[in-house]
Amino acid sequence: MDEIDRKILGLLQADATLSVAQLADRVGLSTTPCWKRVQKLEGQGVITRRVALVSPEAVGLGLSVFVAIEAGDHSEAWLRRFAEAVAAMPEVMEAYRMAGEVDYMLRVAVADMAAYDAFYKKLIAATAPRNVTSRFAMERMKHTTAYPLGGAAFRDRMAEAARE
Repeated sequence: MDEIDRKILGLLQADATLSVAQLADRVGLSTTPCWKRVQKLEGQGVITRRVALVSPEAVGLGLSVFVAIEAGDHSEAWLRRFAEAVAAMPEVMEAYRMAGEVDYMLRVAVADMAAYDAFYKKLIAATAPRNVTSRFAMERMKHTTAYPLGGAAFRDRMAEAARE
C-alpha cells in the first residue's frame, strides 16, 4: 500500500458514501484506477465492510457497559461455547480475549439498567463465568471507527524516490 491507498482509506473511513468519481478526484486519480485500488483493498481484506454508523441514543440504546469476564474454565470447549453465546447476543458490540487479570472484555449497548440486567442473566446462564465486573459509561467523550493511517503498512513512494 502507498500514500494513495492511505488517502483512499482515510476518505472512506470518514465517508463511505463517496462516489468513485468523488474519491478519484480527491486522491488525484481517474475513476478506473481509483476503483481498481478500492477493489484491491477489498480483495486483500483491508476494507472489510462499508456500513452506516448509527447513534445509539437515537435508537434507544443509550447505556454503554464494559463487561470484564473471568473464565472459570479455560478449556477449548468452554471458549467455543462462550464465543458462540457472545456472537448470538446482539447487545454485544465488541468482544475481546484479553491478557492480564481479565480474560474477556465486552462492550455492550442496552437501553437501560433493566435491559442490562436481562442481558447479564442471559450471559451468565449461557457461559457460567467465574466472575463478571460491569462498568457503566456515564459519558462518551470520544468515539471513532477510523484507524490512524501511518506507519509500516504504507510505502512512501516520495521518500523512496528521494533515496534513489
